[in-house]
Amino acid sequence: MKIDRLIGILSVLLQEEKVTAPELAQKFEVSRRTINRDIEDLCKAGIPIRTTQGIGGGIRIMDGYRMDRTLLTSKDMQALLAGLRGLDSVSGSHYYRQLMEKVKTGSSSYISGNESILIDLSAWNKEVLASKIEMIQDAMEERKMLSFRYYAPSGDSIRDIEPYFLIFKWSSWYVYGYCLLREDFRMFKLNRVDQIATGDSFSKKKVVPMPNLVNEHIFPVKAKVKAIFDASMKWHLIETYGVDSYTVQPDGNLLFEQEYSDDESLLLWILSCGDKVTVLEPIQIRERLHQITSDIVKKYEK
Repeated sequence: MKIDRLIGILSVLLQEEKVTAPELAQKFEVSRRTINRDIEDLCKAGIPIRTTQGIGGGIRIMDGYRMDRTLLTSKDMQALLAGLRGLDSVSGSHYYRQLMEKVKTGSSSYISGNESILIDLSAWNKEVLASKIEMIQDAMEERKMLSFRYYAPSGDSIRDIEPYFLIFKWSSWYVYGYCLLREDFRMFKLNRVDQIATGDSFSKKKVVPMPNLVNEHIFPVKAKVKAIFDASMKWHLIETYGVDSYTVQPDGNLLFEQEYSDDESLLLWILSCGDKVTVLEPIQIRERLHQITSDIVKKYEK
């Protein structure tokens, strides 16, 4: 819709010192002529926009302009507050709570008492997680190195990184940065980070690639598992893989077929189902399950 595009263009102009019409056209997937008409409409609405031609020219908002809060609808304000509440759930300070109060100030007509979206990004060890997030945020802002011990399936290691992004993905928090040990950009799960400390200042890399968070990139497919689940485990399959992840068999059991990327993660998930599942393929997973369960029996047979 045009009104959404106008608000989007205004948001870009408020964040960027200067932008060109071709850049806006590419961002909003419209023609340059459409962008020019949109800029004219924003000017008619009283937005002080200045355009300059030639090399170094572009579109900018006059210094000192502040966006009128009436551009935000009640739904917009509720979404902003829901996001801030989520960040406050893992904050080690009162920053986001204070920011919510600032947003609410003078906005009573836009904010109702009905909070329909509640987000909690914390974990069981909330206090420890909050302190890590606060330290990482400070380090990113001050361009300070981070040093910590990292616990991974391959073993423990001491890492020194240049932190660039805090990420919440797959129900967990991560820090993304340039790892001096690997001489490359890496992502580290905060629940596996310990003894974290800040170090010397660093100069930001000229090129910092955005973290690729596509599941297929982080978890490349290794093989396909085929298993028969008891009908009582339907909820478990739906919760993890969705309603299309299984086929009901004539005897009522559930045939499950799914691609997977890591043997250990698959084994842990299968073992969490107890005796309610029988793996058919691949053979190496069947063999590992047999070995694991045999070892368990030996531990407890006395």
